[in-house]
Amino acid sequence: MNEPRSYVLENASIVLPDRVIENGWIAISDGRIAEIGEGAAPERGFDVQGDHLVPGLIELHTDHLESHFSPRPHVRWHALASVMAYDAQIASAGITTVFDSLRAGTDIDAKPIGADLMALAGGIEQARATGHLRVDHRTHIRCEIATPDVVEHLETFAARYPVHLISLMDHTPGQRQFRDLETWRRFYLRNKEVSPTQADHFVRQRLELHDLYAKVNRARLIEIAAANNAVLASHDDATAGHAAEAAGEGVAVAEFPTTIEAAEALNAAGIVVMMGGPNIVRGGSHSGNIAAEELARAGLLDVLSSDYVPASLLMSAFELPRRAPNIDLAAAVRTVTVTPAKATGLTDRGAIAPGLRADLVRVHLVETTPIVRQVWREGQRVS
Repeated sequence: MNEPRSYVLENASIVLPDRVIENGWIAISDGRIAEIGEGAAPERGFDVQGDHLVPGLIELHTDHLESHFSPRPHVRWHALASVMAYDAQIASAGITTVFDSLRAGTDIDAKPIGADLMALAGGIEQARATGHLRVDHRTHIRCEIATPDVVEHLETFAARYPVHLISLMDHTPGQRQFRDLETWRRFYLRNKEVSPTQADHFVRQRLELHDLYAKVNRARLIEIAAANNAVLASHDDATAGHAAEAAGEGVAVAEFPTTIEAAEALNAAGIVVMMGGPNIVRGGSHSGNIAAEELARAGLLDVLSSDYVPASLLMSAFELPRRAPNIDLAAAVRTVTVTPAKATGLTDRGAIAPGLRADLVRVHLVETTPIVRQVWREGQRVS
């Protein structure tokens, strides 16, 4: 729907970066926040009936587009239709800026994914060019470093499309998230009928690929990130050594560190620590690593991402103060708004403040569960 160029949202609980205005109003003009006030609005506006108004959420890592594109093993859906369904879901979750996580680097037991990467990028670009995107889409390329084709995939992509965020991933058995091989076996082999001998052979193959490609690919991917002014992210840091490596490479964001040792070292190095919203909502990691709430209570959690459940981003922000009493609602909302914006160089959004984009979410609480009622991007209603 088209909103007027100027209007007021009143009778709102407004979540600012440092506090919550219990009864306030926001004046919006030409897609920007013009003014904020407490108490009665200076003119008649749209009554949000006491609901919360929070900044539009900023999502740095969501795998959800690929689940729309490949809803079943070996099935590939129409790229534009996949993008549109995903975009609608992202908007309805209160996310107004999303870094679409697209994979580069083919796993040894999978079909080549280079064509999928380019098909999805083409679908996003077509939706953008035809004016059909509800939210602001940016690019996050998740690079599996121990694969033979990851550099080729990224170079091909970057020659045609912008790259905003690059993460360096290594899911080799015995590394990072899967330092414990039994954890890797449970995670990766749970739906596969393979014998112990076959599993051991697969592990050996993955370790050989790691020895061949991980170091040289990592160096080249860092070069490509610098050439494209892309923010660099590490992934699944497990040790202080991993944190030191990341700091030396210019990493700005650490995705899902698996231990408190790594999180402490990353924090000391000034690297933004990101954890998954589902980890907060569920009360722990699905793969047995450090709980996000433990890092939050220790003051080591900076950013949340929805990871594999888009709705978890808002849910985790409202749940965080209950999980970590040292964090109030304003601080919790910063983990899904202003902090991810700053980490990726987005200075025009992420907070409710005069002059910034009018990216806003109206949130109604059903007991303690936040429900998205309305979403505005640059002052225009998108959900």
